[in-house]
Amino acid sequence: MPRSVNNSASKARRKKVLKHAKGYWGRRKNVWTVAKNAVEKGWTYAYRDRKAKKREFRKLWIQRINAGVREYGLSYSKFMGGLRESGIEIDRKVLADLAMNHPEAFKAIVDKVKK
Repeated sequence: MPRSVNNSASKARRKKVLKHAKGYWGRRKNVWTVAKNAVEKGWTYAYRDRKAKKREFRKLWIQRINAGVREYGLSYSKFMGGLRESGIEIDRKVLADLAMNHPEAFKAIVDKVKK
């Protein structure tokens, strides 16, 4: 009995990978083995950096809140502790946006925390 190789599925799989390799430089875009390695590596980086992106944004928000709060004589940690004690539940993303773009609203929050 002849060997069955399912050529259509193999071709589709290669086509999918080569489609993802579009825009790569040199043999990475059109040689199957090189493209497969490059695309798999790219997917690994994409997975890793989706997690890293969240960490980077949190760090940025904390820096912006800290800079905004220090204008009013508080540190970041004292401010966040005061927020929790006063029962204000605003996340860091919103606080950072207020500190950057709406200083009067941010000042109102800081005044409430200071009391």
